[in-house]
Amino acid sequence: MAMIPVVTEETADTQEDKLHRNLLIFAAAFMNLAVVLWLAIYWAMGLHFPANVPLLYQLVSVASLIYYFKTKKFAPFRFVQLSLFLFSPFIMQWSIGSSITSSGVTLWALLAPIGALIVSSWRESIPWFFAYIVLTILSGFFDYFLSASSQAEVPMKTVGVFFAINFAAMSSIIYFLVRHFVVEMDKIKNQLDQQHQLLAEEQKKSERVLLNVLPSSIADRLKNHQGLIADGHADVTVMFADLVNFTQLTEALSPDQMVAMLNAIFTAFDELSEKYDVEKIKTIGDAYMVVGGLNISRSDYTSNIAKLALEMRDYVAKHSELSKFKLGIHTGIATGPVVAGVIGTKRFIYDLWGDTVNVASRLTDEAEEGTIQVDKTTYNRIKDSFAFEPPSSIPMKGKGDVVMYRLTARQG
Repeated sequence: MAMIPVVTEETADTQEDKLHRNLLIFAAAFMNLAVVLWLAIYWAMGLHFPANVPLLYQLVSVASLIYYFKTKKFAPFRFVQLSLFLFSPFIMQWSIGSSITSSGVTLWALLAPIGALIVSSWRESIPWFFAYIVLTILSGFFDYFLSASSQAEVPMKTVGVFFAINFAAMSSIIYFLVRHFVVEMDKIKNQLDQQHQLLAEEQKKSERVLLNVLPSSIADRLKNHQGLIADGHADVTVMFADLVNFTQLTEALSPDQMVAMLNAIFTAFDELSEKYDVEKIKTIGDAYMVVGGLNISRSDYTSNIAKLALEMRDYVAKHSELSKFKLGIHTGIATGPVVAGVIGTKRFIYDLWGDTVNVASRLTDEAEEGTIQVDKTTYNRIKDSFAFEPPSSIPMKGKGDVVMYRLTARQG
């Protein structure tokens, strides 16, 4: 079975972590560039504010970036950057004057809770948002009580321009951060969906293989992770069908030809088994084993096994290719209790054990080519619907002489 690359939840988390790192690095780089442009525009307009705060911001920000690239420790880098996003705008406003004279520069601090929400989690964003609200209220308090005693040094035209710049820039960075986050998350989701689809297809293939090996009810129990599977069935009908002259055929055909012919025969038998709703148990060399009665919803399984035996015999007798090689079949059928279960852990097999299985196998061994031999229980159950030869007996180890009947045809 082909192996496929699997995107697990752990892999998805790694991809999300990479996205978080990239977003924060992008935001940090943008903020450093924005600080330079912000100061340059002020200086170009003839307003020379102290550059201590922006310079300190850039030094700390670049230092944290270098630290992250060397250590790959994201948590400290994230904390430093979010702290810079939060506190620097308020410090810059207070160094300029009020929220009016600074043109609402504190709006940039909103990047801290938004950034925490995007690059961390909604729980970790709550303290950052709370801190942003507290600092905004404090800033408003300072404006209310201190602005009256201070004179605005910034012309209103400049204030208006920087209001527009601050709002436009901050809105843009938040939009592009969120947009990039959503786009990348969609890519991860699509990749996961594709992998889940591949997994679903592989699961279907595995289930088909499992159903080809085991009865459907047993396959379902295995998929549900049950432990030891062992069942007792009070009444089933077991049939062995063994090909005649196949051993000699192996000496006349190449391995490919022999396997191809055996596959064609058993594939036809599989189709007939499915037609009569009985379970194929296994093939043993050139022998084929089926059982009826595992499906408790049907009560005609013994009759169906008999019909199957007749059709299998006719298939071998009438198939031109098989007739050319003088292949035949002999069959044994017995009805009674069995024990059934799954053995093995790797190449497991569902098998049957018990006296009923032994009788069916022995009847097959004693049957001549083209004959179908059944035990007395099977005969009594289907004698009104099928034709039989008179009874005879065969010796059986541990049981003495056992009465058996040769099934010849269906009646009516």
